[in-house]
Amino acid sequence: MAIAIRKQDRFRLGLLILLVGSVTALHYLTATHYMQFHDIYRRLYYLPIILGGLWYGIPGGAGVAILVSVIYAPHVLYQWGHMPADNLEKYLEILLYNLIGFVTGFLSSRIFAERRQVEENMQRLQESYAKLREQADLIMEIEDQLRQADRLTALGELSAGMAHEIRNPLGSIRGTAEILKDALPADSRYGEFGEILISEVERLNKVVEDFLSFARSEQTETEDFDPNSVLREVLQFSRQQLKRQRTEIEWQEVALPRVVGNAGQFKQVFLNLILNALQAMGDKGRIRINGALDDKGRVVLSFQDSGPGIAAENLDKVFNPFFTTKSDGTGLGLAITYRIVQNHGGRISVANVPAGGAEFRLELQPAMR
Repeated sequence: MAIAIRKQDRFRLGLLILLVGSVTALHYLTATHYMQFHDIYRRLYYLPIILGGLWYGIPGGAGVAILVSVIYAPHVLYQWGHMPADNLEKYLEILLYNLIGFVTGFLSSRIFAERRQVEENMQRLQESYAKLREQADLIMEIEDQLRQADRLTALGELSAGMAHEIRNPLGSIRGTAEILKDALPADSRYGEFGEILISEVERLNKVVEDFLSFARSEQTETEDFDPNSVLREVLQFSRQQLKRQRTEIEWQEVALPRVVGNAGQFKQVFLNLILNALQAMGDKGRIRINGALDDKGRVVLSFQDSGPGIAAENLDKVFNPFFTTKSDGTGLGLAITYRIVQNHGGRISVANVPAGGAEFRLELQPAMR
């Protein structure tokens, strides 16, 4: 690219020198009594002057005009000196050369500057587009993780239910097997079946314990995070989805202390609440996010949407696993959100707003200093 530019500059400079030199030679080699030819020649100087201004701005236009003035002035002085009236006209022409060179260069410089501005804007737009693509890919990845979390949570809930249902009969079977085993004589050939039965019950009980361990709430290490920082990241992730649904975000960031919790899991919490609001509102909605401290020093975050709200009979069910009013929903997103908040010692609640829409309220424990 740089080589091509250098070749182009050499060509342009060569052409300017050729044009100026050719017109000058015509002036000096043509007798002064051919006035009509000289009138044409001196106007030919405008061509390299204008080209210099167009190609190189003010330095090019003014530079070529000064060059033309320097090499054309002796011709006027010595060859037209015997005609003072014509001399004045030609000196005025020289002045016009410089004026045209400056004006052409100035206008060309303005065009160059605007072109650079446009190119810089295009570059920024391309960078913004690339970032949006990355964020869109990240949102898709997060949605995949949420779907996976839904599946795991569903399996955990099913496992817990099945395990509790199975443990009681297993206890009865084991107790009965032990009674029967003790009732049989020591040399009875059926004694080994009692041993087998007890052993299999132990094995099944171990499987049930594994299911219960899987279904129990995940124990997390004591961590803390900045809620404003995490919320900014989530809003950045959600920007493309918000734009696609023409949804406005109203959030005035206020100073908040760090709170107890895992930053990665609370990204999922905030994203779940935003996605839930988007699904409830459809297009052209508004999400208002507020942060504050309550009188107990807890950090309170509220997510309020402009959707239709939640039916009164469903307010107590929205955090239940598998409860959903959406035809394609799993009913696990808010259940996961509830579980994460509870695991970190926080509280989450939902209520309808009198003006319309629903409001999810998070109460999070401040980190110990």
